[in-house]
Amino acid sequence: MPKVVMTFPGGRHKVLTMSYDDGKAADRRLVDIFNRYGIKGTFHINSGLFGTGDRIPEHEVAELYKGHEISAHTLTHPTIARSPKEQLIHEIVEDRKNLEKIAEYTVRGMSYPNGSYNSYIKELLPYLGIEYSRTVNSTGGFSMPDDLLEWNPTCHHNKELMQLADDFIQLHKKQYLYMMYVWGHSYEFDNDQNWDLIERFCKYVGSREEIWYATNIEIVDYIKAFKDLKFSADSRFVYNPSAKSVWLSVDERIFEVKGGTQIQLTKKALTQ
Repeated sequence: MPKVVMTFPGGRHKVLTMSYDDGKAADRRLVDIFNRYGIKGTFHINSGLFGTGDRIPEHEVAELYKGHEISAHTLTHPTIARSPKEQLIHEIVEDRKNLEKIAEYTVRGMSYPNGSYNSYIKELLPYLGIEYSRTVNSTGGFSMPDDLLEWNPTCHHNKELMQLADDFIQLHKKQYLYMMYVWGHSYEFDNDQNWDLIERFCKYVGSREEIWYATNIEIVDYIKAFKDLKFSADSRFVYNPSAKSVWLSVDERIFEVKGGTQIQLTKKALTQ
């Protein structure tokens, strides 16, 4: 039987994703930095607060975040673990509705406002159309998420960002998949006067051939596409029922399994 493992697009083994909350004015500068270095971000927005204080106005959202992901953060940013279920449902569903009118695609992810969640909320989210949600519980590691509704990031950008970036770049063992997931709030760069930090980070990790730059939902969709692959019992061929290509390492050879196709992975007969 061949040894088959998932890789990222193009046979890569590393993915970088960025996650920023609240949709405030400093996102303009952050998006510009991401775009210059080929980095993708997911921006979690409270649509009920558009244009209040220094938040991005509604009419600017679609163009500003083009090429990135617009994601939910609840309507008005309550501490949802303390909210009744009626309010919880309203906050998430209405945020989705508002953002979907702007984005013109289905909003399927979120980050927990104030980092607030519990097991009940996690159980409820799939019924509200939410497929992943990010916590504020940094791990300092580069592993893939075990629970997409309790998706723990690698780090906040103020916590050893450049050291972790260097560790990430140095990783080389291809028997593993590595994910660096950075989160924060763009206005913190204003408050801390450290825009140079994110600029240095993006310049260092950006535009590298060995890294897949993805939004949160792109990672989710890719993981699910891999899990939906239909392998023969001896793993000699595979059918991809999704529309998305999936890349596999088969005995250390890279195969692209295009959406809607079946391919042969090895022609060797299965032996006893």
